[in-house]
Amino acid sequence: MAFNKIWYTLALGLLLPFSYAHTDFFTSIGHMTDLINTEKDLVVSLKDYIKAEESKLEQIKKWAEKLDQLTDTATKDPEGFLGHPVNAFKLMKRLNTEWGELESLVLKDMSDGFISNMTIQRQFFPNDEDQTGAAKALLRLQDTYNLDTDTLSRGNLPGVKHKSFLTAEDCFELGKIAYTEADYYHTELWMEQALKQLDEGEVSSADKVYILDYLSYAVYQQGDLSKAMMLTRRLLELDPEHQRANGNMKYFEYIMAKEKDANKSSTDSEDQLEKETEVKKKDYLPERRKYEMLCRGEGLKMTPRRQKRLFCRYYDGNRNPRYILGPVKQEDEWDKPRIVRFLDIISDEEIETVKELAKPRLSRATVHDPETGKLTTAHYRVSKSAWLSGYESPVVSRINTRIQDLTGLDVSTAEELQVANYGVGGQYEPHFDFARANEPDAFKELGTGNRIATWLFYMSDVSAGGATVFPEVGASVWPKKGTAVFWYNLFPSGEGDYSTRHAACPVLVGNKWVSNKWLHERGQEFRRPCTLSELE
Repeated sequence: MAFNKIWYTLALGLLLPFSYAHTDFFTSIGHMTDLINTEKDLVVSLKDYIKAEESKLEQIKKWAEKLDQLTDTATKDPEGFLGHPVNAFKLMKRLNTEWGELESLVLKDMSDGFISNMTIQRQFFPNDEDQTGAAKALLRLQDTYNLDTDTLSRGNLPGVKHKSFLTAEDCFELGKIAYTEADYYHTELWMEQALKQLDEGEVSSADKVYILDYLSYAVYQQGDLSKAMMLTRRLLELDPEHQRANGNMKYFEYIMAKEKDANKSSTDSEDQLEKETEVKKKDYLPERRKYEMLCRGEGLKMTPRRQKRLFCRYYDGNRNPRYILGPVKQEDEWDKPRIVRFLDIISDEEIETVKELAKPRLSRATVHDPETGKLTTAHYRVSKSAWLSGYESPVVSRINTRIQDLTGLDVSTAEELQVANYGVGGQYEPHFDFARANEPDAFKELGTGNRIATWLFYMSDVSAGGATVFPEVGASVWPKKGTAVFWYNLFPSGEGDYSTRHAACPVLVGNKWVSNKWLHERGQEFRRPCTLSELE
Protein backbone atom coordinates (compact mmCIF):
# COMPACT_ATOMS: atom_id res chain seq x y z
CA MET A 1 0.00 0.00 0.00
CA ALA A 2 2.75 2.45 0.96
CA PHE A 3 4.67 1.56 -2.21
CA ASN A 4 1.58 2.28 -4.34
CA LYS A 5 1.16 5.71 -2.71
CA ILE A 6 4.79 6.61 -3.33
CA TRP A 7 4.61 5.43 -6.93
CA TYR A 8 1.38 7.39 -7.54
CA THR A 9 2.90 10.53 -6.04
CA LEU A 10 6.07 10.25 -8.11
CA ALA A 11 4.09 9.54 -11.24
CA LEU A 12 2.06 12.71 -10.79
CA GLY A 13 5.26 14.67 -10.30
CA LEU A 14 6.80 13.23 -13.46
CA LEU A 15 3.71 14.01 -15.49
CA LEU A 16 4.05 17.72 -14.77
CA PRO A 17 6.11 19.50 -17.48
CA PHE A 18 9.26 21.13 -16.21
CA SER A 19 8.26 24.33 -18.03
CA TYR A 20 5.52 24.90 -15.43
CA ALA A 21 8.06 26.17 -12.92
CA HIS A 22 7.52 29.82 -13.75
CA THR A 23 5.18 32.68 -13.00
CA ASP A 24 3.14 35.00 -15.25
CA PHE A 25 0.59 32.32 -16.15
CA PHE A 26 -1.95 35.07 -16.80
CA THR A 27 0.08 36.41 -19.75
CA SER A 28 -0.64 33.39 -21.98
CA ILE A 29 -3.87 31.46 -22.46
CA GLY A 30 -1.80 28.69 -24.07
CA HIS A 31 0.06 28.06 -20.82
CA MET A 32 -3.04 28.47 -18.71
CA THR A 33 -4.77 25.59 -20.51
CA ASP A 34 -2.32 23.21 -18.83
CA LEU A 35 -3.57 24.44 -15.46
CA ILE A 36 -7.00 23.05 -16.34
CA ASN A 37 -5.51 19.53 -16.37
CA THR A 38 -3.61 20.28 -13.15
CA GLU A 39 -6.82 21.32 -11.45
CA LYS A 40 -8.58 18.24 -12.83
CA ASP A 41 -5.88 16.01 -11.28
CA LEU A 42 -6.45 17.72 -7.95
CA VAL A 43 -10.18 17.09 -8.16
CA VAL A 44 -9.61 13.39 -8.88
CA SER A 45 -7.25 13.12 -5.90
CA LEU A 46 -9.69 14.97 -3.71
CA LYS A 47 -12.54 12.63 -4.67
CA ASP A 48 -10.40 9.61 -3.70
CA TYR A 49 -9.90 11.18 -0.30
CA ILE A 50 -13.63 11.85 0.06
CA LYS A 51 -14.43 8.18 -0.53
CA ALA A 52 -12.31 7.30 2.52
CA GLU A 53 -13.65 10.11 4.73
CA GLU A 54 -17.09 10.71 3.24
CA SER A 55 -19.03 10.60 6.49
CA LYS A 56 -16.84 13.35 8.04
CA LEU A 57 -16.35 15.58 5.04
CA GLU A 58 -19.76 16.14 3.45
CA GLN A 59 -19.10 19.86 3.01
CA ILE A 60 -15.88 19.23 1.10
CA LYS A 61 -17.55 16.63 -1.06
CA LYS A 62 -20.13 19.15 -2.29
CA TRP A 63 -17.36 21.64 -3.07
CA ALA A 64 -15.40 19.02 -5.00
CA GLU A 65 -18.44 17.96 -7.04
CA LYS A 66 -18.98 21.55 -8.11
CA LEU A 67 -15.32 21.79 -9.19
CA ASP A 68 -15.53 18.39 -10.89
CA GLN A 69 -18.35 19.60 -13.12
CA LEU A 70 -16.51 22.82 -13.89
CA THR A 71 -13.24 21.12 -14.85
CA ASP A 72 -15.06 18.54 -16.97
CA THR A 73 -16.49 21.40 -19.01
CA ALA A 74 -13.17 23.21 -19.11
CA THR A 75 -11.07 20.23 -20.26
CA LYS A 76 -13.35 19.63 -23.26
CA ASP A 77 -12.44 23.07 -24.66
CA PRO A 78 -9.64 24.61 -22.55
CA GLU A 79 -8.91 27.55 -24.84
CA GLY A 80 -12.57 28.36 -25.34
CA PHE A 81 -13.19 28.11 -21.60
CA LEU A 82 -10.26 30.37 -20.71
CA GLY A 83 -11.19 32.72 -23.53
CA HIS A 84 -13.80 34.07 -21.11
CA PRO A 85 -11.81 36.47 -18.89
CA VAL A 86 -14.02 35.75 -15.87
CA ASN A 87 -13.20 32.02 -16.11
CA ALA A 88 -9.50 32.85 -16.35
CA PHE A 89 -9.62 35.12 -13.30
CA LYS A 90 -11.56 32.56 -11.27
CA LEU A 91 -9.07 29.81 -12.23
CA MET A 92 -6.24 32.00 -10.87
CA LYS A 93 -8.26 32.70 -7.73
CA ARG A 94 -9.18 29.04 -7.11
CA LEU A 95 -5.68 27.69 -7.50
CA ASN A 96 -3.97 30.52 -5.63
CA THR A 97 -6.48 30.98 -2.78
CA GLU A 98 -9.34 28.51 -2.50
CA TRP A 99 -7.37 25.28 -2.81
CA GLY A 100 -5.08 26.50 -0.04
CA GLU A 101 -8.08 27.23 2.18
CA LEU A 102 -9.42 23.75 1.49
CA GLU A 103 -6.08 22.22 2.40
CA SER A 104 -6.06 24.05 5.73
CA LEU A 105 -9.60 22.87 6.42
CA VAL A 106 -8.84 19.17 6.03
CA LEU A 107 -5.17 19.07 7.05
CA LYS A 108 -5.77 17.54 10.49
CA ASP A 109 -7.65 14.60 8.97
CA MET A 110 -5.76 14.33 5.70
CA SER A 111 -4.85 11.07 4.04
CA ASP A 112 -1.28 10.76 2.77
CA GLY A 113 -2.28 10.56 -0.90
CA PHE A 114 -4.10 13.88 -1.12
CA ILE A 115 -1.62 15.95 0.89
CA SER A 116 1.28 14.46 -1.09
CA ASN A 117 -0.38 15.39 -4.36
CA MET A 118 -1.09 18.91 -3.11
CA THR A 119 2.50 19.32 -1.90
CA ILE A 120 3.92 18.23 -5.25
CA GLN A 121 1.56 20.21 -7.43
CA ARG A 122 1.47 23.40 -5.36
CA GLN A 123 4.94 24.39 -6.56
CA PHE A 124 3.50 24.62 -10.09
CA PHE A 125 0.42 26.64 -9.10
CA PRO A 126 -0.21 30.28 -10.06
CA ASN A 127 0.94 32.73 -7.42
CA ASP A 128 -0.27 36.09 -6.10
CA GLU A 129 1.22 37.84 -9.12
CA ASP A 130 -0.87 35.69 -11.46
CA GLN A 131 -4.07 36.30 -9.52
CA THR A 132 -3.38 40.04 -9.40
CA GLY A 133 -2.49 40.07 -13.10
CA ALA A 134 -5.74 38.32 -14.02
CA ALA A 135 -7.70 40.78 -11.86
CA LYS A 136 -6.01 43.78 -13.47
CA ALA A 137 -6.83 42.28 -16.85
CA LEU A 138 -10.54 42.29 -15.99
CA LEU A 139 -10.28 45.95 -14.95
CA ARG A 140 -8.44 46.74 -18.19
CA LEU A 141 -11.14 45.04 -20.26
CA GLN A 142 -13.79 46.92 -18.33
CA ASP A 143 -12.21 50.27 -19.24
CA THR A 144 -11.26 49.48 -22.84
CA TYR A 145 -14.64 48.07 -23.84
CA ASN A 146 -16.83 50.31 -21.64
CA LEU A 147 -18.25 47.41 -19.64
CA ASP A 148 -20.23 48.13 -16.51
CA THR A 149 -19.55 46.00 -13.44
CA ASP A 150 -22.93 44.25 -13.62
CA THR A 151 -22.35 43.13 -17.23
CA LEU A 152 -18.92 41.78 -16.37
CA SER A 153 -20.12 40.18 -13.15
CA ARG A 154 -23.01 38.41 -14.93
CA GLY A 155 -20.64 37.23 -17.66
CA ASN A 156 -22.73 38.81 -20.43
CA LEU A 157 -19.89 39.14 -22.93
CA PRO A 158 -20.15 38.75 -26.72
CA GLY A 159 -19.20 35.40 -28.25
CA VAL A 160 -18.71 33.48 -24.98
CA LYS A 161 -18.88 29.67 -25.11
CA HIS A 162 -18.83 29.04 -21.38
CA LYS A 163 -20.85 31.65 -19.52
CA SER A 164 -19.56 32.38 -16.04
CA PHE A 165 -20.36 34.90 -13.34
CA LEU A 166 -18.58 36.61 -10.48
CA THR A 167 -19.81 36.06 -6.93
CA ALA A 168 -19.98 38.86 -4.37
CA GLU A 169 -16.76 37.44 -2.92
CA ASP A 170 -15.09 37.63 -6.36
CA CYS A 171 -16.22 41.26 -6.74
CA PHE A 172 -14.85 42.01 -3.27
CA GLU A 173 -11.53 40.42 -4.28
CA LEU A 174 -11.32 42.59 -7.41
CA GLY A 175 -12.06 45.67 -5.32
CA LYS A 176 -9.33 44.77 -2.83
CA ILE A 177 -6.76 44.31 -5.60
CA ALA A 178 -7.69 47.72 -7.03
CA TYR A 179 -7.39 49.16 -3.52
CA THR A 180 -3.85 47.82 -3.04
CA GLU A 181 -2.93 49.60 -6.29
CA ALA A 182 -4.45 52.85 -4.95
CA ASP A 183 -6.96 52.56 -7.80
CA TYR A 184 -9.90 53.98 -5.85
CA TYR A 185 -12.06 54.38 -8.96
CA HIS A 186 -12.22 50.62 -9.58
CA THR A 187 -12.29 49.93 -5.85
CA GLU A 188 -15.56 51.87 -5.64
CA LEU A 189 -17.06 50.14 -8.69
CA TRP A 190 -16.37 46.61 -7.51
CA MET A 191 -17.14 47.13 -3.83
CA GLU A 192 -20.50 48.60 -4.88
CA GLN A 193 -21.12 45.58 -7.11
CA ALA A 194 -20.32 43.21 -4.23
CA LEU A 195 -22.67 45.17 -1.97
CA LYS A 196 -25.41 45.16 -4.62
CA GLN A 197 -25.26 41.37 -5.01
CA LEU A 198 -25.41 40.88 -1.25
CA ASP A 199 -28.36 43.30 -1.01
CA GLU A 200 -30.11 41.23 -3.70
CA GLY A 201 -29.89 38.21 -1.42
CA GLU A 202 -26.81 36.37 -2.66
CA VAL A 203 -25.49 33.97 -0.02
CA SER A 204 -21.80 34.67 0.43
CA SER A 205 -18.94 34.64 2.91
CA ALA A 206 -18.24 38.27 1.98
CA ASP A 207 -18.98 40.61 4.88
CA LYS A 208 -20.89 43.86 4.28
CA VAL A 209 -18.92 45.55 7.07
CA TYR A 210 -15.60 44.90 5.36
CA ILE A 211 -17.01 45.96 1.99
CA LEU A 212 -18.38 49.22 3.38
CA ASP A 213 -15.06 49.90 5.11
CA TYR A 214 -13.16 49.72 1.81
CA LEU A 215 -15.92 51.46 -0.13
CA SER A 216 -16.29 54.48 2.14
CA TYR A 217 -12.54 55.13 2.12
CA ALA A 218 -12.30 54.77 -1.69
CA VAL A 219 -15.16 57.23 -2.11
CA TYR A 220 -13.51 59.68 0.30
CA GLN A 221 -10.22 59.42 -1.61
CA GLN A 222 -12.08 60.51 -4.73
CA GLY A 223 -13.41 63.61 -2.99
CA ASP A 224 -17.05 62.67 -2.41
CA LEU A 225 -17.24 63.45 1.31
CA SER A 226 -21.04 63.32 1.66
CA LYS A 227 -21.24 59.86 0.08
CA ALA A 228 -18.34 58.64 2.24
CA MET A 229 -20.25 59.80 5.35
CA MET A 230 -23.44 58.07 4.18
CA LEU A 231 -21.58 54.79 3.66
CA THR A 232 -19.83 55.11 7.02
CA ARG A 233 -23.19 55.62 8.74
CA ARG A 234 -24.47 52.45 7.09
CA LEU A 235 -21.37 50.59 8.32
CA LEU A 236 -21.97 51.82 11.87
CA GLU A 237 -25.58 50.62 11.73
CA LEU A 238 -24.18 47.11 11.15
CA ASP A 239 -21.30 47.45 13.63
CA PRO A 240 -21.70 50.42 16.02
CA GLU A 241 -18.40 49.61 17.77
CA HIS A 242 -16.30 49.65 14.59
CA GLN A 243 -13.26 51.62 15.72
CA ARG A 244 -12.01 52.84 12.34
CA ALA A 245 -15.48 53.81 11.14
CA ASN A 246 -16.15 55.83 14.31
CA GLY A 247 -12.81 57.60 13.88
CA ASN A 248 -13.50 58.27 10.20
CA MET A 249 -16.95 59.67 10.96
CA LYS A 250 -15.52 62.18 13.42
CA TYR A 251 -12.87 63.19 10.87
CA PHE A 252 -15.44 63.52 8.07
CA GLU A 253 -17.68 65.69 10.26
CA TYR A 254 -14.69 67.89 11.13
CA ILE A 255 -13.78 68.31 7.45
CA MET A 256 -17.40 69.05 6.53
CA ALA A 257 -17.67 71.72 9.23
CA LYS A 258 -14.37 73.24 8.15
CA GLU A 259 -15.54 73.45 4.54
CA LYS A 260 -18.77 75.20 5.60
CA ASP A 261 -16.81 77.76 7.60
CA ALA A 262 -14.38 78.41 4.75
CA ASN A 263 -14.49 81.80 3.06
CA LYS A 264 -17.09 81.68 0.25
CA SER A 265 -14.90 83.98 -1.81
CA SER A 266 -12.72 80.96 -2.57
CA THR A 267 -15.60 79.37 -4.46
CA ASP A 268 -14.79 81.13 -7.72
CA SER A 269 -11.14 80.07 -7.65
CA GLU A 270 -12.18 76.52 -6.77
CA ASP A 271 -14.60 76.46 -9.70
CA GLN A 272 -11.82 77.66 -11.98
CA LEU A 273 -9.46 74.99 -10.64
CA GLU A 274 -12.16 72.36 -11.20
CA LYS A 275 -12.61 73.51 -14.80
CA GLU A 276 -8.85 73.40 -15.39
CA THR A 277 -8.72 69.91 -13.88
CA GLU A 278 -11.54 68.82 -16.17
CA VAL A 279 -9.70 70.21 -19.21
CA LYS A 280 -6.57 68.33 -18.15
CA LYS A 281 -8.62 65.14 -17.85
CA LYS A 282 -9.91 65.64 -21.38
CA ASP A 283 -6.38 66.18 -22.68
CA TYR A 284 -4.94 63.25 -20.70
CA LEU A 285 -3.55 60.55 -22.97
CA PRO A 286 -5.49 61.45 -26.13
CA GLU A 287 -3.80 58.50 -27.87
CA ARG A 288 -5.26 56.12 -25.30
CA ARG A 289 -8.76 57.38 -26.06
CA LYS A 290 -8.20 56.86 -29.79
CA TYR A 291 -6.71 53.44 -29.12
CA GLU A 292 -9.62 52.30 -26.95
CA MET A 293 -12.21 53.66 -29.40
CA LEU A 294 -10.57 51.76 -32.26
CA CYS A 295 -10.51 48.62 -30.12
CA ARG A 296 -14.29 48.96 -29.81
CA GLY A 297 -14.69 49.48 -33.54
CA GLU A 298 -15.31 53.21 -33.15
CA GLY A 299 -13.48 56.22 -34.57
CA LEU A 300 -12.47 54.73 -37.94
CA LYS A 301 -11.25 57.43 -40.35
CA MET A 302 -11.71 55.85 -43.78
CA THR A 303 -13.96 58.00 -45.97
CA PRO A 304 -16.16 56.41 -48.71
CA ARG A 305 -13.96 58.02 -51.38
CA ARG A 306 -10.85 56.41 -49.91
CA GLN A 307 -12.64 53.09 -49.48
CA LYS A 308 -13.37 52.99 -53.21
CA ARG A 309 -9.63 52.95 -53.86
CA LEU A 310 -9.15 49.74 -51.88
CA PHE A 311 -9.21 46.55 -53.94
CA CYS A 312 -8.84 42.80 -53.66
CA ARG A 313 -6.82 40.86 -56.19
CA TYR A 314 -4.96 37.67 -57.00
CA TYR A 315 -1.29 38.36 -56.39
CA ASP A 316 1.64 36.45 -57.87
CA GLY A 317 4.46 38.11 -55.92
CA ASN A 318 5.45 40.26 -58.90
CA ARG A 319 5.60 37.21 -61.17
CA ASN A 320 7.35 34.98 -58.70
CA PRO A 321 7.66 31.52 -60.34
CA ARG A 322 6.03 29.82 -57.33
CA TYR A 323 2.87 31.91 -57.62
CA ILE A 324 2.35 32.56 -61.34
CA LEU A 325 0.11 29.50 -61.74
CA GLY A 326 -1.28 29.65 -58.20
CA PRO A 327 -1.53 33.28 -57.07
CA VAL A 328 -2.65 34.14 -53.55
CA LYS A 329 -5.61 36.26 -52.50
CA GLN A 330 -4.68 39.75 -51.39
CA GLU A 331 -6.83 42.67 -50.27
CA ASP A 332 -6.13 46.26 -49.24
CA GLU A 333 -6.86 47.01 -45.58
CA TRP A 334 -5.66 50.63 -45.56
CA ASP A 335 -4.12 53.13 -47.95
CA LYS A 336 -1.79 55.37 -45.88
CA PRO A 337 0.15 53.59 -44.53
CA ARG A 338 -0.53 50.84 -47.04
CA ILE A 339 -1.59 47.72 -45.19
CA VAL A 340 -2.43 44.60 -47.19
CA ARG A 341 -3.94 41.34 -46.01
CA PHE A 342 -3.13 37.94 -47.52
CA LEU A 343 -5.98 35.43 -47.22
CA ASP A 344 -5.62 31.64 -46.76
CA ILE A 345 -1.88 32.17 -46.50
CA ILE A 346 -1.12 29.69 -43.72
CA SER A 347 -2.87 26.33 -43.29
CA ASP A 348 -4.43 24.93 -40.11
CA GLU A 349 -1.80 22.17 -40.11
CA GLU A 350 1.03 24.71 -40.32
CA ILE A 351 -0.55 26.75 -37.55
CA GLU A 352 -0.77 23.74 -35.24
CA THR A 353 2.85 22.82 -35.96
CA VAL A 354 4.03 26.36 -35.16
CA LYS A 355 1.99 26.43 -31.94
CA GLU A 356 3.32 23.04 -30.80
CA LEU A 357 6.91 24.14 -31.48
CA ALA A 358 6.41 27.42 -29.63
CA LYS A 359 4.35 26.36 -26.62
CA PRO A 360 7.18 24.71 -24.58
CA ARG A 361 9.30 27.84 -25.03
CA LEU A 362 6.73 30.53 -24.36
CA SER A 363 8.04 33.14 -21.94
CA ARG A 364 6.95 36.64 -20.98
CA ALA A 365 7.16 38.85 -24.07
CA THR A 366 9.84 41.54 -23.99
CA VAL A 367 10.33 44.98 -25.54
CA HIS A 368 13.41 47.01 -26.45
CA ASP A 369 14.37 49.47 -23.72
CA PRO A 370 15.21 52.71 -25.62
CA GLU A 371 17.70 53.75 -22.92
CA THR A 372 19.70 50.54 -22.69
CA GLY A 373 18.87 48.95 -26.06
CA LYS A 374 18.26 45.67 -24.21
CA LEU A 375 15.18 43.47 -24.03
CA THR A 376 13.01 43.83 -20.94
CA THR A 377 9.49 42.95 -19.81
CA ALA A 378 6.88 45.71 -19.64
CA HIS A 379 3.41 46.04 -18.09
CA TYR A 380 2.04 47.39 -21.38
CA ARG A 381 2.77 44.14 -23.22
CA VAL A 382 0.75 41.25 -21.77
CA SER A 383 1.59 38.10 -23.70
CA LYS A 384 4.13 35.30 -23.98
CA SER A 385 6.30 34.68 -26.98
CA ALA A 386 8.83 32.27 -28.45
CA TRP A 387 11.26 32.48 -31.35
CA LEU A 388 11.45 29.82 -34.07
CA SER A 389 14.33 29.34 -36.54
CA GLY A 390 13.91 28.08 -40.08
CA TYR A 391 16.54 25.38 -39.66
CA GLU A 392 14.68 23.59 -36.87
CA SER A 393 11.52 22.81 -38.82
CA PRO A 394 10.66 22.49 -42.53
CA VAL A 395 7.33 24.18 -41.75
CA VAL A 396 9.04 27.30 -40.36
CA SER A 397 11.48 27.29 -43.28
CA ARG A 398 8.58 27.06 -45.73
CA ILE A 399 6.82 29.96 -44.01
CA ASN A 400 9.97 32.11 -44.20
CA THR A 401 10.32 31.37 -47.92
CA ARG A 402 6.66 32.28 -48.46
CA ILE A 403 7.18 35.65 -46.77
CA GLN A 404 10.24 36.33 -48.95
CA ASP A 405 8.43 35.39 -52.16
CA LEU A 406 5.36 37.52 -51.46
CA THR A 407 7.11 40.61 -50.07
CA GLY A 408 10.08 40.54 -52.43
CA LEU A 409 12.32 41.18 -49.42
CA ASP A 410 15.32 39.12 -48.31
CA VAL A 411 14.49 37.17 -45.14
CA SER A 412 18.09 36.10 -44.50
CA THR A 413 18.61 39.31 -42.50
CA ALA A 414 15.20 39.16 -40.83
CA GLU A 415 14.61 38.24 -37.21
CA GLU A 416 13.42 34.74 -36.39
CA LEU A 417 9.71 34.01 -36.51
CA GLN A 418 8.19 35.29 -33.28
CA VAL A 419 5.13 33.41 -32.01
CA ALA A 420 2.96 35.16 -29.43
CA ASN A 421 0.03 34.01 -27.34
CA TYR A 422 -1.99 36.61 -25.46
CA GLY A 423 -3.25 36.01 -21.94
CA VAL A 424 -6.22 37.30 -19.96
CA GLY A 425 -6.97 40.74 -21.41
CA GLY A 426 -3.75 40.29 -23.43
CA GLN A 427 -2.58 43.44 -25.18
CA TYR A 428 0.36 45.42 -26.52
CA GLU A 429 -0.16 49.16 -26.12
CA PRO A 430 0.72 51.64 -28.94
CA HIS A 431 4.31 51.30 -30.13
CA PHE A 432 6.56 51.49 -33.18
CA ASP A 433 8.21 48.42 -34.67
CA PHE A 434 11.13 50.49 -35.99
CA ALA A 435 13.83 52.28 -34.01
CA ARG A 436 13.56 56.07 -33.89
CA ALA A 437 16.39 58.59 -34.20
CA ASN A 438 16.83 58.67 -30.42
CA GLU A 439 17.32 54.88 -30.34
CA PRO A 440 20.42 54.40 -32.52
CA ASP A 441 21.50 51.23 -30.71
CA ALA A 442 18.13 49.42 -30.66
CA PHE A 443 19.19 46.77 -33.20
CA LYS A 444 22.94 47.34 -33.11
CA GLU A 445 23.66 43.78 -31.94
CA LEU A 446 21.88 42.37 -35.02
CA GLY A 447 23.97 44.37 -37.49
CA THR A 448 21.14 44.34 -40.03
CA GLY A 449 19.84 47.89 -39.78
CA ASN A 450 16.37 49.04 -38.85
CA ARG A 451 13.11 47.10 -39.22
CA ILE A 452 12.00 47.93 -42.71
CA ALA A 453 8.70 46.00 -42.66
CA THR A 454 6.38 43.86 -40.53
CA TRP A 455 4.59 40.64 -41.53
CA LEU A 456 1.93 39.44 -39.06
CA PHE A 457 0.14 36.06 -39.22
CA TYR A 458 -3.19 35.61 -37.42
CA MET A 459 -3.20 32.02 -36.19
CA SER A 460 -6.60 32.05 -34.45
CA ASP A 461 -9.96 33.72 -34.64
CA VAL A 462 -10.87 35.91 -31.65
CA SER A 463 -14.48 35.98 -30.46
CA ALA A 464 -14.31 39.58 -29.23
CA GLY A 465 -11.56 42.20 -29.09
CA GLY A 466 -7.96 41.59 -30.09
CA ALA A 467 -7.81 43.95 -33.08
CA THR A 468 -4.58 45.46 -34.40
CA VAL A 469 -5.17 49.23 -34.45
CA PHE A 470 -3.26 52.22 -35.79
CA PRO A 471 -4.23 55.24 -33.61
CA GLU A 472 -2.39 57.82 -35.75
CA VAL A 473 -4.55 57.11 -38.81
CA GLY A 474 -7.68 55.57 -37.26
CA ALA A 475 -7.31 52.06 -38.72
CA SER A 476 -8.48 48.78 -37.19
CA VAL A 477 -7.46 45.38 -38.54
CA TRP A 478 -9.36 42.42 -37.07
CA PRO A 479 -7.88 38.95 -36.50
CA LYS A 480 -8.90 36.27 -38.99
CA LYS A 481 -7.35 32.83 -38.74
CA GLY A 482 -5.18 31.83 -41.70
CA THR A 483 -4.55 35.39 -42.89
CA ALA A 484 -1.57 37.73 -42.61
CA VAL A 485 -1.12 41.50 -42.83
CA PHE A 486 1.94 43.31 -44.12
CA TRP A 487 3.14 46.91 -44.01
CA TYR A 488 6.36 48.91 -44.38
CA ASN A 489 7.71 50.66 -41.29
CA LEU A 490 10.20 52.78 -43.24
CA PHE A 491 9.88 54.97 -46.31
CA PRO A 492 12.17 54.12 -49.27
CA SER A 493 14.44 56.92 -48.01
CA GLY A 494 15.01 54.96 -44.80
CA GLU A 495 13.09 57.44 -42.66
CA GLY A 496 10.55 56.00 -40.22
CA ASP A 497 6.86 56.12 -41.09
CA TYR A 498 5.30 57.42 -37.87
CA SER A 499 1.80 56.62 -39.11
CA THR A 500 2.59 52.92 -38.52
CA ARG A 501 2.37 53.32 -34.74
CA HIS A 502 0.08 50.45 -33.77
CA ALA A 503 -1.25 48.39 -30.87
CA ALA A 504 -2.73 44.98 -30.10
CA CYS A 505 -6.08 45.53 -28.37
CA PRO A 506 -6.93 43.51 -25.25
CA VAL A 507 -8.56 40.15 -25.98
CA LEU A 508 -12.06 40.40 -24.52
CA VAL A 509 -13.26 36.86 -25.26
CA GLY A 510 -11.25 34.11 -26.91
CA ASN A 511 -7.65 33.11 -27.42
CA LYS A 512 -5.27 35.03 -29.67
CA TRP A 513 -2.28 33.42 -31.36
CA VAL A 514 -0.13 35.41 -33.80
CA SER A 515 3.30 35.07 -35.35
CA ASN A 516 5.30 37.83 -36.94
CA LYS A 517 8.41 38.40 -38.99
CA TRP A 518 10.37 41.62 -38.73
CA LEU A 519 12.37 42.26 -41.90
CA HIS A 520 15.46 44.48 -41.74
CA GLU A 521 17.14 46.97 -44.10
CA ARG A 522 20.27 44.97 -44.92
CA GLY A 523 19.88 42.88 -48.05
CA GLN A 524 17.07 45.02 -49.44
CA GLU A 525 19.27 47.57 -51.24
CA PHE A 526 18.36 46.21 -54.69
CA ARG A 527 14.99 44.77 -53.71
CA ARG A 528 13.57 48.08 -52.46
CA PRO A 529 15.95 50.82 -53.69
CA CYS A 530 15.72 54.47 -52.67
CA THR A 531 13.69 56.72 -54.94
CA LEU A 532 15.02 59.74 -56.78
CA SER A 533 13.17 62.06 -54.42
CA GLU A 534 14.52 62.37 -50.88
CA LEU A 535 11.04 63.25 -49.65
CA GLU A 536 9.46 59.93 -50.63
